[in-house]
Amino acid sequence: MTKIIAIANQKGGVGKTTTAINLAASFAALEHKILVVDADPQANSTSGLGVNPKEVENSIYECMVDGVKAEDTIVSTDIEYLDLLPSHIDLVGAEVEMVNLESREDKMKEALASVAESYDFVIIDCSPSLGLITINSITAADSVIIPVQCEYFALEGLGKLLNTIKIIQSRLNKDLEIEGILLTMYDARLRLSNQVVEEVKMHFKKIVFDTIIPRNIRLSEAPSFGLPAITHDAVSKGAVSYLNLAKEILKRNNLEK
Repeated sequence: MTKIIAIANQKGGVGKTTTAINLAASFAALEHKILVVDADPQANSTSGLGVNPKEVENSIYECMVDGVKAEDTIVSTDIEYLDLLPSHIDLVGAEVEMVNLESREDKMKEALASVAESYDFVIIDCSPSLGLITINSITAADSVIIPVQCEYFALEGLGKLLNTIKIIQSRLNKDLEIEGILLTMYDARLRLSNQVVEEVKMHFKKIVFDTIIPRNIRLSEAPSFGLPAITHDAVSKGAVSYLNLAKEILKRNNLEK
């Protein structure tokens, strides 16, 4: 049984791509077959997994707009059990091109239908907006992970995202669940970080993951090598935290091997 997880927050710089890459790599390290779908025109998940976006022939854009088959678009990565459906700057234009298409919110779902069952998890890295591509991603997903950074404006915009999720639940994807809110960029030395953790846990209680992702230099530098942190430095705090997150999700879903 495949689980499709979208990683979404319309705020930029909250750790969506870092989470997509490192959670996927952690699942792969635990021997689960994973597909990362890069649904962000910036293509950071694509380059962060060692694939040059400029050399990508077909991307998720062609799958959604031109009907190219996802199985012909997926590329394997250097990490065992981990495949990638890459992105490309052309994805920027997809929103405009899809406006007049019939059932335009279902294009991602249709694109993934033929390949999803080959994987244990499909992880969609959403763009930092609530546009049509992100709505497509959440409509295609079984659940959503919302990364929230431990900083002053952490809760700003969260209400808007949760409202969008509610609309999608009522109109497009009634089975959609919130997998959890993930606190990222935590710095134990800062009072503000601790205040944000308390506030988010007080507001959202059980849907907040126990695992908190710290600020970590290895997490920041790993993408420049085209690697996830677990491959770059397996014992770094960042890598260990994402491995713990993967285990927490498996436990919540009764999927531990």
